[in-house]
Amino acid sequence: MQPDQNIPARRPAVARENQYPPAYELAEHRHRRSQFLYASSGVMAVSTPDGAWVAPPERAVWIPGGTPHSVRMVGTVQTRSVLIEPDQCPGRGPTCQVVGVSPLLRQLLVATIDLPPDYDESGRDGLVVRLLLAEIDQAPLLPLSVPFPAHPGLARYCHAFLDQPQAITTIDEWADAMAMNRRSFTRLFRAETGMSFAEWRQQACISVALPKLAAGETVTSVALDLGYDGPGNFSTMFKRVTGMSPSRYFM
Repeated sequence: MQPDQNIPARRPAVARENQYPPAYELAEHRHRRSQFLYASSGVMAVSTPDGAWVAPPERAVWIPGGTPHSVRMVGTVQTRSVLIEPDQCPGRGPTCQVVGVSPLLRQLLVATIDLPPDYDESGRDGLVVRLLLAEIDQAPLLPLSVPFPAHPGLARYCHAFLDQPQAITTIDEWADAMAMNRRSFTRLFRAETGMSFAEWRQQACISVALPKLAAGETVTSVALDLGYDGPGNFSTMFKRVTGMSPSRYFM
């Protein structure tokens, strides 16, 4: 990624395009500006101290300014990145998000890549950028996030689950492991992650599954790796969360 200091400070947004080889990793870094990181091909896995976000092709990750983050590429990844002054997209909020990219937003990203860094804000180029920012600000939020709790004990279990997910693990198993009753555990879990345990478990399984599916692993293999007894229940969960079956997701 281009460092922020190479961007003309007087422009509200500047776009960059990059291509990365399979398994390439961008070490943890941060930008003063917010970043809209779009994968036109390949899959990106973005990690921060607060969670993990997976962006399949034609999706993007919103990364607020100042957020430390690393990015891992699955397969060859073509990105279009827009670095945006923090006050330009107030609707996106202060946390990372995975968002959908409409055909209009996709074309605006393509058009913005070709603009000179010192584009004319009062002319056509400025209109393109303003429309781009409006579309980014209103892009639909997608359920592809895995927030990490601040609670040290709970965080250890969450990180361990992502390293070796087991879809059939239960609330009672986690509560017992943490020496808590079920009610106290569920209240703590929601307070720390903003999700129920079942919702978080599904998101975690999908975040692990997407890179595997993108790398060409079969649905059955991925389902078994996640602890399902076969592809049926996994496919049902996947479709309920993403809106389509895993076999069609990357078509």
